[in-house]
Amino acid sequence: MPQCAFCSKATTTQEGLKRHIARRPECQRQWALMINDIEADNLNTPDDNPPPVDVDFSHVHPHLDPNPTPSKSRRITIEEVEDEDGTPFSYTGRYFEPRADAGWALHEGETKFERYRRHQEEEVEDRWSPFEDAEEWDLAEWLVKNLGQTRTDEFLKLPITQNHTKLSFHNNRSFLQRVDALPRGPGWSCRKVTVRGNKEDEFGAPLEEEVELWSRDPVECVQELIGNPFFKADMAYSPAKAYADRAGQHRVIDEMWTADWWGETQKALPKGATIAPIILSSDKTCLSQRQASARATILIGYLPASKLDCFTPDARSLAGYRLFHHCMALLLQPLIAAGQHGVEMVCADSLVRRVHPILAAYVADFPEQCLISCCKENCCPKCLVGANERGDSLDSLMWDPESTKEILEMRKNGQHPPEFEENGLHAVYKPFWADLPHANIFLAFTPDLLHQLHKGVFKDHLVKWCIDIVGEEEMDARFKAVPNYPGLRHFKKGISTVKQWTGREHKEMQRVFIGLLTGAVPSRVLVVARSILDFSYYAQLQIHTTETLEALQTTLDVFHANKDILKELAIHEHFNIPKLHQLTHYVQSIMLLGTADGFNTELPERLHIDFAKEAYRATNKRDYEEQMTLWLQRQEAVFLHAAYLDWLAQHPLLPAGHAEPRSFDPGFDSDSDSESEETEAASPNTTSSLVTSKEVTHILAKVPAHPHQSVEKIVTAHGATDFLPALQTFLQKNLPQTTGVVPGVHDRFDVYRQAVIVVPPDRRVGNAPKRWHVRARPEVVASGRRSGCPGRFDMALISDMPRSSGLRTLDDVRVAQVRVIFTLPCQFGTYSRALAYIEWFMPFRLPDPSSRLLQVSRSTRHLHRNAAVIHVDEIVRPCHLIPKMGQSVDTMLRSGNAYEVASDFYFNKFIDGEMFGVSVINSL
Repeated sequence: MPQCAFCSKATTTQEGLKRHIARRPECQRQWALMINDIEADNLNTPDDNPPPVDVDFSHVHPHLDPNPTPSKSRRITIEEVEDEDGTPFSYTGRYFEPRADAGWALHEGETKFERYRRHQEEEVEDRWSPFEDAEEWDLAEWLVKNLGQTRTDEFLKLPITQNHTKLSFHNNRSFLQRVDALPRGPGWSCRKVTVRGNKEDEFGAPLEEEVELWSRDPVECVQELIGNPFFKADMAYSPAKAYADRAGQHRVIDEMWTADWWGETQKALPKGATIAPIILSSDKTCLSQRQASARATILIGYLPASKLDCFTPDARSLAGYRLFHHCMALLLQPLIAAGQHGVEMVCADSLVRRVHPILAAYVADFPEQCLISCCKENCCPKCLVGANERGDSLDSLMWDPESTKEILEMRKNGQHPPEFEENGLHAVYKPFWADLPHANIFLAFTPDLLHQLHKGVFKDHLVKWCIDIVGEEEMDARFKAVPNYPGLRHFKKGISTVKQWTGREHKEMQRVFIGLLTGAVPSRVLVVARSILDFSYYAQLQIHTTETLEALQTTLDVFHANKDILKELAIHEHFNIPKLHQLTHYVQSIMLLGTADGFNTELPERLHIDFAKEAYRATNKRDYEEQMTLWLQRQEAVFLHAAYLDWLAQHPLLPAGHAEPRSFDPGFDSDSDSESEETEAASPNTTSSLVTSKEVTHILAKVPAHPHQSVEKIVTAHGATDFLPALQTFLQKNLPQTTGVVPGVHDRFDVYRQAVIVVPPDRRVGNAPKRWHVRARPEVVASGRRSGCPGRFDMALISDMPRSSGLRTLDDVRVAQVRVIFTLPCQFGTYSRALAYIEWFMPFRLPDPSSRLLQVSRSTRHLHRNAAVIHVDEIVRPCHLIPKMGQSVDTMLRSGNAYEVASDFYFNKFIDGEMFGVSVINSL
């Protein structure tokens, strides 16, 4: 049986082993290092273009030097791994240039889970301890997550609970005693901070105010995260450059370890050092230290939110800035020594490394970025662009931490450097980031997709400009006329009546905005709108390449080249807009820190609800900070124990006197997986990025919604006017043996409402398999108390044969409207493949020059719609068309009848990220 040489995982097939290595970052890097050594030994060969190295993974057992010397060769490859059906596994075929001088393991250690397992073995405790069994633990987990203390006590005192359950706890107090006995994360401490104001009391003494800073050691929090086996499969301990080609000309950037910051910072550290990039995010009252997902986020502090009444109104704002920086400096102080000298930590793979926790990124909205960088809000917190030049496409100098500290120090000493006013600085003389090693706070600010793009540039500016051009009533009418699509929000009353906007509404508007705007605004305005939407879709990609980053910058250049049309139309006087200027920094931020989706402020805002609002609700509203921290510790303890039990299922308790066999080679980092190849996707510790469907699957309901439907019903309810002729043509072509059986009006068919298409993920936009719904649902007439439902006959892309992989180009597909999904009755023989009656559209025409949307219209034959019967598995995916509305939308056009009334349409490439990728990115 093939076995991975780097983590000892056994797989059932050689191809399965290749997939395993391609999916595991640590095994991937060790494989690349091994190939690097092989190619370095062969550098004297005359062949300048060697073929891809093919290694038998099941027999190579390298023993690497614990202090490896970086190779001079750049021919470091990860071959493109194919699934067993021969289909390339998307986006795992990359070429890596790893750093061999980073992430060295010093010796073996024990993770927190391993220590706790050993404790349970020594004390002969059950895995569910301090609870009695699995059922009692499940109840305890549910109580902590869903009920407060009062409700828990009421539940435990119910007669049915006391009489019919045998719980080891009978009230909330005894229950919490068991919860508090669980292993928990870093502890909390409270510091009193005294603020001396500029107001005086009646005796002439300055007024003072005492505030509380609740915090925990950020270094301990790093140890908690990096040593948690729950995150083992997603850990990276060293940086590497990834390429899409062997020559290393086309970079691939996704996670931070593939971007530039990590590699550049590594140069300033001793050989073998391991960087733990710290991502901070703050939202008014709380501060968190985070990675890419909510479960990898730890709250490290509650910052005081005081009114500062001891200051006069004119001094209160600056005093608040200084208090923020002082508290942040106290909270992050342990990172200074740890970042400089490193701390030995047990990592998730049970190996000890010297870890340097270094601030890499800070996720905050624009006002908070200005607060952190000590600048006024009419300045850019990242660069030195002039206050009146933010509307131009300029390459301004970036803020420099050292020179900024010098300017602030000079101001503190009574000098008046001109840069203080020119740069719009606040008199915060000791910024919290001043002493953090290897950190550049100005480069650490990340793109804010929610506030800068979705809400800012798109909703607050672009939509407003377009409404000023076409009018509010016309814009509402156009939104009302947009055809339905599965999962698309329909603004049935337009957008002017929406009172409260969220990020979801902004994104829903973007999906249809260009299509409905085409024809209503001048062509150059449409180019402006299209460039902003293109920028938004590119910016949200989860995997970037050299080409997509160039396209991201090009779309912004197109906007700046055409924006003056808005001045000419007297729609907007200037473009000195802070959020618009921030877009100029997106490419640089992605190159430095990785794709923008991992730094969206939507996650911190969601965590603000969990860490602050939910915690506050769990208190008695008196001295609530301490209660909030205790509530949070209990929530974390329950999550940690659940993760431990999941891990323990893979690493069970051993009988007394038995030790778990181990092997350690200090030359490389192990990343073993105990789950089998067959059960990998179902493992509770497996992230969504690994839960993938390997091929396209079409699914129908087990029981048809409309069994034994007559031909007359199909024709009238579904509008399938040529059902019988189309079916007969299909049978002649695909079932010639049934020529004696001619479909007639007396035949009956099982009819389904929809087909579900499951496709492998397009990793540029998501990690989970996509489930698309294609509906062919007739109208349901209201009857009595039962409300009616309009008919839904979706548009879809049709291929001439079934596909085993996702759509990559529009060249070999056509649009059709799906009218009926059905199966053949038994008189036509046994035929397992489901069928669909469709109405064809003509092949795509050239795109509209301004919107760049492809154009399409219905196909007719003898003045009738061109219909056909096809196999359901020839439906590739649903698609969305937007009718050409002209300068003023037809009052008869509605969402429910748009596909029937209109004759010409635009193909909507913005309906989702996958379609944007197929229509735009794949053509780069």
